Amino acid sequence: MSDPHRTPDREPHDPRSAGRLKVLDTIRQASAIARIDISKHTGLSPATVTALTAELLQAGLIEPVASIADISSAKRGRPRAALKLRAASKLIAGIKVGKEVITVLLLDFEGREIGHDECPLPASSLSADDLCGRIVKAAAQACSKHGYAPNDLSGMGIGLAGQVNGSDGFVHWSSSLGERNVPLATALAGRAPCPVFIENDANLVAKAEQLFGEGRGVADFVVVTIEHGIGMGIVINGKLYRGARGCGAEFGHTKVARNGEACQCGQLGCLEAYTGEYALVKLGKAAGVAPCTDIDTLIAACKTGDPALTDALTPARQFFALGLANLINLFDPELLILASKNGADHPLCAAAVLADLRDLVLKVDTPMPRISLHGWGDLMWAKGAAAYGLERVTALAVRQIGNDAPDRQTAASRNAG
Repeated sequence: MSDPHRTPDREPHDPRSAGRLKVLDTIRQASAIARIDISKHTGLSPATVTALTAELLQAGLIEPVASIADISSAKRGRPRAALKLRAASKLIAGIKVGKEVITVLLLDFEGREIGHDECPLPASSLSADDLCGRIVKAAAQACSKHGYAPNDLSGMGIGLAGQVNGSDGFVHWSSSLGERNVPLATALAGRAPCPVFIENDANLVAKAEQLFGEGRGVADFVVVTIEHGIGMGIVINGKLYRGARGCGAEFGHTKVARNGEACQCGQLGCLEAYTGEYALVKLGKAAGVAPCTDIDTLIAACKTGDPALTDALTPARQFFALGLANLINLFDPELLILASKNGADHPLCAAAVLADLRDLVLKVDTPMPRISLHGWGDLMWAKGAAAYGLERVTALAVRQIGNDAPDRQTAASRNAG
């Protein structure tokens, strides 16, 4: 029997599991869809779709819904049986480990939000043992608040800042941990009531954009996340790019000044040391903004048009525009998403920054990539973690069907005998 707490690869290795996953993804995209249309969208034969949906129905992952009208053929108005995901089949927790709180967002299998909760942290950096205990406690508290038990959870997607290998949940470095090189997924597996899936938080925002946001249906896009630090998620040909060690896409730690400002990672001259929200707030204080305690008070001050503040923020905005232009010149994505809780109000998303960016991008005789400012609000990071957890739980569920198949066949043989 497989380890129920093992974090599975997104793409199953056997063709039948891959087919189940393709069918589930198609149903998720359509909300409700007939079998014949699943066949058209996936390229699978009608017979194969019928067999795979029968397995998914038996596993309780999908369910039939009221018939939908056929408006795509000459038989206009003819009703057809449709299938949808069974929302109650899985409960997923998306967990963001922040500087001050752990935020938990609960989703059902359809990806609908059930509710959220927050647990304060005593410090921004904790021991691995302490952090594991607080993550499990926060998940249990969120479940209780919304009428569930912790054992109802099918999976927990966990996002935290830093260099995280999403394939095995190994954390090379994170500002949330007082230690380096922590096998955090292994440490959590013995405490959590369900499988855990750990990833860099910016990668999780990219996954949320791909499943539910601006990146839906876009094959190649880049997400730059703006928070306490600066993060990035890259999707290439529909797949999240992590790098050979799982530590790629560290946009905030690209170097912009040799022996420059100190970064929270311990090195000097990182882009984040000039453009992270902690750096921007520091600039606001130096410009005489009072009070300037966080990004919200800084944004309020920016709206007054204070010339001293504008001058103080100009270098940071120039560094940021330069970095974004380099990203476009390197990756040539279809779409560049600037994701923050504040959207267009953020100082780094000002019109002057975008104009500077456009001037710096390599000029070719085609339109430059589309740029989108996406303000997710305070739940941005937890939504990303929940989206990732949903994807990994789905992969685990289709693989489990394959694992259970021999047992069903053996039982059928005994019954026949």
